[in-house]
Amino acid sequence: VQLQASGGGLVQAGGSLRLSCAASGSILSINGMGWYRQAPGKQRELVAVITGGGRTDYSDSVKDRFTISRDNAKNTVYLQMNSLKPEDTAVYYCNANVLTIVAGWAVYWGQGTLVTVSS
Repeated sequence: VQLQASGGGLVQAGGSLRLSCAASGSILSINGMGWYRQAPGKQRELVAVITGGGRTDYSDSVKDRFTISRDNAKNTVYLQMNSLKPEDTAVYYCNANVLTIVAGWAVYWGQGTLVTVSS
């Protein structure tokens, strides 16, 4: 299973970006999917998660600015980021809880995509 994240880049404060993360491989099912981020010198932190049924949860720092969604037909999770702030600058990682014949249920991570917000 591979998770390919894309959509990062440089944006001015107040701007928007949309991240995508597509899972590929011998996938039988995907349960929860999520986005995490890691800023320089800081630990990786949860940004948003979405269950297989579509229930969402957000960190307080991004609530009302970011929206997580998924397209189950495409095995893809999205993160719409609006009203971006310089403190949102980080490498953003996606993950997914995936069912395969070989490994059963396991969590896989994408390679990360850099988001830089200038002031």
